Amino acid sequence: MDTISYKTISANKATVKKEWIIVDAKDEILGRFASRVAMILRGKHKSSFTPHVDCGDNVIVINAEKVQLTGNKWDEKEYVHHTGYPGGQRIIIAKDLLKKNPIGIVENSVRGMLPKNRLGRDLFRNLFVYEGSEHPHAAQQPKEINLNTIK
Repeated sequence: MDTISYKTISANKATVKKEWIIVDAKDEILGRFASRVAMILRGKHKSSFTPHVDCGDNVIVINAEKVQLTGNKWDEKEYVHHTGYPGGQRIIIAKDLLKKNPIGIVENSVRGMLPKNRLGRDLFRNLFVYEGSEHPHAAQQPKEINLNTIK
């Protein structure tokens, strides 16, 4: 029996092939959209996925201000942060955060779906979010994909 064909291939930083991908957030539901983007950033859609290696792709998100929330979440969903000072807890609702920082809504959602460790912080650096449909990454020749086709 030839045991070489049964070896599990483990990817490392040198063997990973990273691509540039554009996804359009227009009329996408935020949570579902963010989970698919996190899956691409992590590399789980590739057959060479290795849990402890950054084997995902670089993702460019366009039209971040046109993302959607379901139900009453525009008025009820709260984003909480703390300034670090006593009594420094700040709360902002989703509708106001969209006006103030539409990029922050998408980034916050995707960051929450990545691992909470050094690998997760490295993976988050591969995400580029833009409000409009323009982006400065034309030199990387990104491919536009439909997230609904990825399983």
